[in-house]
Amino acid sequence: MRLDEFLEDFDRDLDAEKRRLAREKSYAITDHLEDVEARFDRVLSDDTVVGSTSPEIFVGRTGYPNVSTGVLSPVGDEDSAADYATSGRWYQQGLEVADVLQRRTGLLNSRSRTSVDSPARTGAGPSSARAGGGPRVDDVWDGILGAQREVAIADRPVGVEIGLDDRPDIDLTTDDVGPPTGPNASAERVDLTENPYVPRPVKKTLEDDDWQAQGAMNYLWQRGFDVYDINTILSAGALGRSDQRRLVPTRWSITAVDDTVGQFLRGQIQNAPAVDEVEVWYNEYVGNRYWIVLAPGQWEFELVEMKGPGSVWNPEASEYFLASASEGYEGRTGYVDETAGAYYASRLGVLEELTDRGRQAKAIVLREVTDEYWAPVGVWQVREAVRNAFGDGKMDRPATAETFHEAVEGVVTELPVSMQQLRRKSELVAGIQSQLSAFG
Repeated sequence: MRLDEFLEDFDRDLDAEKRRLAREKSYAITDHLEDVEARFDRVLSDDTVVGSTSPEIFVGRTGYPNVSTGVLSPVGDEDSAADYATSGRWYQQGLEVADVLQRRTGLLNSRSRTSVDSPARTGAGPSSARAGGGPRVDDVWDGILGAQREVAIADRPVGVEIGLDDRPDIDLTTDDVGPPTGPNASAERVDLTENPYVPRPVKKTLEDDDWQAQGAMNYLWQRGFDVYDINTILSAGALGRSDQRRLVPTRWSITAVDDTVGQFLRGQIQNAPAVDEVEVWYNEYVGNRYWIVLAPGQWEFELVEMKGPGSVWNPEASEYFLASASEGYEGRTGYVDETAGAYYASRLGVLEELTDRGRQAKAIVLREVTDEYWAPVGVWQVREAVRNAFGDGKMDRPATAETFHEAVEGVVTELPVSMQQLRRKSELVAGIQSQLSAFG
């Protein structure tokens, strides 16, 4: 299908009112938090010990290297514990912003504070420095931290019994990279109520004392583990050389895994033939709209974000705010600040598609963040929207154009910014204009 034909049929207002009404669900979150508090009151016993099932862990970054780390466990819905863990299933289930927030408020974070590299063996309170005799992370498999690490490496949610030091603080914290976190309480103890099953590839990475973390991540990826599994294992300090293992804040581990696997995939396609024609793909999810253009040529990648007035990242402005980051054939060495984890998440989705095809391409992802995205739910939604744009989202097959320039010109008609604004922010678009001007 030609791009102009697709754009003629494209209705950017399709179901817009229905999606806009989703913002009103934000008012329901307050009521939901009250329901969660009542649920805790019913479940917590006099000695504040909770029996539950934990699908994942959380490691904070505030106060690094002494951080808050804990197990996340649903209260009152243990049979559905797996549904509370961040994964691509949320996209497949069609979760909206309010659904994600409600799901995460049902997860109790039973936390303790510890050093990232030499935690106390009991896991209670900040540990002494390594020089003071504290054990290394890779030595700890008991106490609170040991239970957290067992949860992280298991192949399914693990039964736990949690002793709390105080009543849960009923609150909701959102983040632009990691998923939201809900109520939290200080834990006195966390005990497993079952023996978790650890997959053989994970055991292999644990037992190899000399394996660098990057190699271990890529090994797990090749063995079928998704990035959600890998970043949890990395966060628990269970990857890398034993003398270098440490807890990794969840926010950092998400980006680290996306970046590491992305670099590996880029290496797989660098000698591959290019795509045959210019392709335009489109998808939308939770108030974010994505246009993806693939064009013949060596690997290049760029993400341009357009954050609308009233959206979560641009709430007070009257104009769209543009942010971008890019890389060439050899990749990039520095961290991207403007687009943060969204860059690595969207790049991974594109690289997965190209690797599956055995092709390379020049690629640009144009992300419009509308005011329907009223609360951040994490970069998983970026990753899944891009992953599912290729034949599984709004389009069964791509629209095509004669040139990359023609494709961008067509897409701009559906964007909230002009070609001139896009050119000022996008290196790929500016480069096209420079090439065209040479023939003027």
